[in-house]
Amino acid sequence: MRKTLALLSLSLGIALVNPLWSAVAQVPNLLPLPIPTTPDLLPLPVPTTPEVTPPLKPITIGSDCTVRQTCLGWDDQIWGQRGKTGDRKALLASIDNSLVYLAKSDAIAAYQNYPVREITLDRVQRSLLRFRQLVVSSKSAAQLQASVRREFVLYQSVGNDGKGTVKFTAYYEPVYTASRVRTAIYKYPIYRLPPDFSQWTKPHPKRIDLEGKDGLQGNKSKLRGLELLWFRDRLDAYMVHIQGSAQIKLTNGKKTSIGYAGGTDYPWTSIGKELAKDGKLPLNGLTMPRMIAYFRQKPQELSNYLPRWERFVFFQETGGTGATGSIHVPVTAERSIATDKSLMPPGALALIYNSFPYPAGRGKLENRTVSRFVLDQDTGSAIKGPGRVDYFMGSGKLAGDRAGITGGNGSLYYLLLKE
Repeated sequence: MRKTLALLSLSLGIALVNPLWSAVAQVPNLLPLPIPTTPDLLPLPVPTTPEVTPPLKPITIGSDCTVRQTCLGWDDQIWGQRGKTGDRKALLASIDNSLVYLAKSDAIAAYQNYPVREITLDRVQRSLLRFRQLVVSSKSAAQLQASVRREFVLYQSVGNDGKGTVKFTAYYEPVYTASRVRTAIYKYPIYRLPPDFSQWTKPHPKRIDLEGKDGLQGNKSKLRGLELLWFRDRLDAYMVHIQGSAQIKLTNGKKTSIGYAGGTDYPWTSIGKELAKDGKLPLNGLTMPRMIAYFRQKPQELSNYLPRWERFVFFQETGGTGATGSIHVPVTAERSIATDKSLMPPGALALIYNSFPYPAGRGKLENRTVSRFVLDQDTGSAIKGPGRVDYFMGSGKLAGDRAGITGGNGSLYYLLLKE
């Protein structure tokens, strides 16, 4: 519009001035018109590109750590402790899953424009291969820790405050019973990805538009006929939306599994925080188990609160396989994390330092601060920015109980071989 008005003004100016000059040309001996002078103008400021803070920065760690159990890289879970078997095989399998991803074209594309120049696909691959050798050859947590500190550089996430503070949560793969057909008991569906989903106009329909306020109106929406499985409890179906996958016990005695297939374009909304905002639950100490307990006691509130998360998730059947991350490889219990993949290196080897709940006997859980070597293999709609990590706990009730009370601030590092 501004360009059009400028052209219009210019054309009007020419139309007015030209007759004037025609008249002046007929008057002899006119004095020359004064030439207007232009005052000195200050130079225009040169536009500058704002400096972008890299999400990861290399740090120096000394070798003078006196209490090795509290130092970065002390991962006693690999070999087992407190009478429990270690998970070395699981860690090696998770490393191999990342190596499979890093050999694909998706990884090549992801690392072409990675914001930290020295973190390249080749360096990530070599780092994983060398770390795998060290896991196989090391005899103890101390030996592996010493090798890592000697051979690797740690790149720390700047966190959510620029000082490395990272907020941790955890997720898990629930196990639910479901039916392949609707019955009077199993009546809450989850849905397949619509075949024309890529052509849906934005803004996408909201959750309430697709399933109704009570979760039972999908047969009146564009999702009719796309039902994949039916659940007896609306909260169970909703929890599958939150976790992104589930192991399923079918009512006919067989088993299957479902995984994420797509979702509508809306941000994450914490239903727990919505409850706290309305004074239904205290925000301090609010956990997933407390939220679930609230809805079990007051199921009528589901219709008031679940639609507030406007995003809707679609699923596909995965035939009994475990949960799969966003880089399309399986995620491994306590060895896989989810981060913001626009900032963090996919498939890379990482080290986390945070407090997590562990079984303490008699059904209780106690928090322990640990270092864990993990692989960055997943993402999530609520995992945004360099200061967020979602830790995969595994499958089943215990994993869910642990994930539901995981929180707090810790730190995140990526391990790259020294150049």
